[in-house]
Amino acid sequence: MHKTSSRLLALLSLLQTRRDWSGEDLAERLDITPRTVRRDIDRLRELGYPIMAFKGPSGGYSLDAGTQLPPLLFDDDQAVALALALQTAATGTALAEDAARALATIQQVMPPRLRHRMDTMRITSVHPPGIGEAPQVDAQVLTDLSTAIHTHEELRFDYAADGTATAGQRRRAEPHHLVTRHGRWYLLAWDLDREDWRTFRVDRIRPRTPTGPRFMPRELPDGDVAAFVMSRFRGLDGTTTEWPCQGEVVLNLPATAVAPFAQDGIVEELGTDRCRLTLGSWSWTGLAATIGRFDTDIEVIGPPELNDAFAHLATRYVNAVRNTTPS
Repeated sequence: MHKTSSRLLALLSLLQTRRDWSGEDLAERLDITPRTVRRDIDRLRELGYPIMAFKGPSGGYSLDAGTQLPPLLFDDDQAVALALALQTAATGTALAEDAARALATIQQVMPPRLRHRMDTMRITSVHPPGIGEAPQVDAQVLTDLSTAIHTHEELRFDYAADGTATAGQRRRAEPHHLVTRHGRWYLLAWDLDREDWRTFRVDRIRPRTPTGPRFMPRELPDGDVAAFVMSRFRGLDGTTTEWPCQGEVVLNLPATAVAPFAQDGIVEELGTDRCRLTLGSWSWTGLAATIGRFDTDIEVIGPPELNDAFAHLATRYVNAVRNTTPS
């Protein structure tokens, strides 16, 4: 009985690794006869695994999708990787509660050797500065959006753009991708009314039913979803991820003191108490103000527009002091 059970697990593991197997290949890999393969396939079907048979010189089998989720089989590395992924998802993401329940289910059935490996891997989620708790997202909304993306169906939904309205604005869009950024979910879609690409916060979307007609998917500029979304979050047109304004300065601070606050800038050490900072922004004045947060002397390397922006800010600050009413 033990030998048969081990063979069934080995057979199931093979069926999960690729789309289809011939009966002869399975028999050779398991060192059994094709007749035994057929009997073991029948046993797995009785356990709820939807295994399809296909015709051919020697016949073959594939593991199909079923109406119910049967028991799954993972090797040690797969089980640990899945548990780590769930642990990451369970620390501050929008689906934290569901991920935590799934993680608890997996840990409950883990053998001691794997549970020990998991106990040595504890993950703490640290949010970037200025990022609050990720808003809760309805799993059904994610499912509905994913389905519309897969089937290329036009979405009709209410959107609370400011996050406070209960009804929100009625929108129509051709969904393209679901994206996560800093723990938040976004829908990247072509806005039919504004005739442009838009990113929508998923926690502010309330889908309407039924969905609209099918559409032919549009091509993203450059075809790179990650680069396009990053570009849009930087206030650009989606064709480039480079900041429109990028400058270089030298700060009289050690690189270790600047790097934690440099966002996506580049910090180069020039000595124990000096560093070079290359940083970008959507305006020269904004870039100068950002660099001015560092409490030290600043040497502008370039370009001239950044130097002009510092001069403009200096004049503005001097005027602010002059206009201050004495207390």
